[in-house]
Amino acid sequence: MTQASTPSRASVSPLLLIAPFFLWGTAMVAMKGVIPQTTPLFMAGVRVLPAGLLILLAAAVMGRSQPKGWKAWGWIALFGLVDAALFQGFLAEGLVRTGAGLGSVMIDSQPLAVALMARFLFGERVGGFGWLGLLFGVVGISLLGLPEGVIQAALHGNFSPDLGASLLHDLFQNGQWLMLMAALSMAVGTVMMGYVSRYADPVAATGWHMVLGGLPLFALSALGETNQWQQLGWTDWMAMSYSTIFGSAIAYGLFFYFAASGNLTSLSSLTFLTPVFALLFGNLFLSEVLNPVQWVGVGLTLVSIYLINQREVLAAKFQPAAVEKAATSLAAELEAEIEAEIEAVNEKIAAHRRSRFEGARD
Repeated sequence: MTQASTPSRASVSPLLLIAPFFLWGTAMVAMKGVIPQTTPLFMAGVRVLPAGLLILLAAAVMGRSQPKGWKAWGWIALFGLVDAALFQGFLAEGLVRTGAGLGSVMIDSQPLAVALMARFLFGERVGGFGWLGLLFGVVGISLLGLPEGVIQAALHGNFSPDLGASLLHDLFQNGQWLMLMAALSMAVGTVMMGYVSRYADPVAATGWHMVLGGLPLFALSALGETNQWQQLGWTDWMAMSYSTIFGSAIAYGLFFYFAASGNLTSLSSLTFLTPVFALLFGNLFLSEVLNPVQWVGVGLTLVSIYLINQREVLAAKFQPAAVEKAATSLAAELEAEIEAEIEAVNEKIAAHRRSRFEGARD
């Protein structure tokens, strides 16, 4: 691909590289602000279906090929159910019960699940840094998702039958765990994209999966929700338009554009910025505040995201030094052993000479 058609990694402005993560993080805040005036499934449908139409329009302008054959449409439909309908549905329902910043941290933990699925489905190597990231992620997500009473009981060893009986109920009422379900849906969708791209253009498939995923969200909203738009003011519609146009269509478009131009490593290393922006603007506009335990969980989860996404880079960076150190140490040991053997042989030769000399004297 020539430099004229796509930007090189060096020519892309850092501000443009972080734009998708800024847009995703701030879109979470915009959606959280609108939730009291609308219903979650309706808002989820508004976010994905129009965005999918915009991506399809862009794909047509770019001359991208449309899906053909039942395999292509079958994979896109399944992709839409998991990555659009379930992901956006769990996300919107979770926003009702948790903050935008905390929810974004939970959702952006999906690289942990992707790494595990890639390990068991495709035999991809996780590596030492990857397993360390998974460990940090499990601890961080537990601190974020488990009820505070359970965490305190675990720290002090004060478990009781009543505590265990209420844990399952509390988890299902906990918005963080709905966000975790959203993250798992997104992780499955990420793995599925590899199969979808075998049969359809990835940009066109992205647009169609958002359109097809938005349809069941609107259907479920029509069947089970009321007053979806009656209480929405113009500022609410502006916020929903922002999350649709900027937080979905433009953010995904920039992400795919930079990934195609060879900036995938840079993008993966910046994933942790999405919850950072969501936490920052959630505090600024919605006055969201985390307790100390949640801040520890946020820190561990962000570290885990970085370690998972950068495990190959970190391994390549530190392994040569480790190998060189081990080789130097081994060489030193071998040199010492050789010198000891030479010294022992010299001593034997000297002893043999002394023995012969003393025998000659006698």
